[in-house]
Amino acid sequence: MDQAVGSGSPPTTFNGPLEAGIRAVAVLGAAHPGTFDLQRLIAFDYLLVHTGDIGGPESLHPEAPLQSAELLVRRKLVEQALLLMMTRHLVEREPTPAGFRYRAGENAAPFLANLESDYLKALKERAGWLVNALGNLPDEDFHAIMRKFFDRW
Repeated sequence: MDQAVGSGSPPTTFNGPLEAGIRAVAVLGAAHPGTFDLQRLIAFDYLLVHTGDIGGPESLHPEAPLQSAELLVRRKLVEQALLLMMTRHLVEREPTPAGFRYRAGENAAPFLANLESDYLKALKERAGWLVNALGNLPDEDFHAIMRKFFDRW
């Protein structure tokens, strides 16, 4: 279970569609006007809170014993999250010949600008780092990186 690192208070889980939706909006906002497919967003949902695992900023969520299994259960969660965010125009879905692509919706920028907690500020910073580090990689290169880390986990 993902948990936020807190300041001595009991850990809070962040695994529902709302939380995953906020993570997706943060990633898509950082990539604007770029788009990502569902598979990349699933991987980014995991990597966003575990950036330390791939040489980025300190991870927002602690390591878990079965961390690699998280990737296997995120598909449904991220799909639900994207649908939820689409109802609020925070995410847009666009059909392409290769399948659906997702982008930040018209309300994403003002929504993200109003997220002010320390956790959400850190989340937005890591989303920017993640998009800069991996967002423009061709799918083949991205999948090779994910395979390398998945094998290590």
